[in-house]
Amino acid sequence: MMKLKVAGMTCGGCVKSVERAVTAAAPGARVTVDLESGEVAIDGAAAKQAVVSAIEDAGYDVVGEAA
Repeated sequence: MMKLKVAGMTCGGCVKSVERAVTAAAPGARVTVDLESGEVAIDGAAAKQAVVSAIEDAGYDVVGEAA
């Protein structure tokens, strides 16, 4: 499981955008986005750089890995 800290998410629409971006980069992965903490958890086979790029291309900043 990969957990990333993402900045710039402010609403449910942001959550959906991040979920779509990650799912496109890692088909079949289970994605959980916690808006309050700014954490995105990806469970499945996913290349970290592809996921980070997809989130950033969607307009959000990946600021590191979540604990």
